[in-house]
Amino acid sequence: MSTLRRCALGTQEAEIDGGARPGTTSHDAQRIRELEAENRELRRANEILRKASAYFAQAELDRR
Repeated sequence: MSTLRRCALGTQEAEIDGGARPGTTSHDAQRIRELEAENRELRRANEILRKASAYFAQAELDRR
């Protein structure tokens, strides 16, 4: 990426962060990335718990 392009993007970002231009602020974009990562992790954990629950439920049925 050229220096001129980086400078233009930095200016746009500063304008958005300052409220002079509509868009997602840097802070909001970072928070969204963090929440998406947390959401992925929670979905993985739920899938593991769902599988464990099914495994133990089946083991209980097999025991009877």
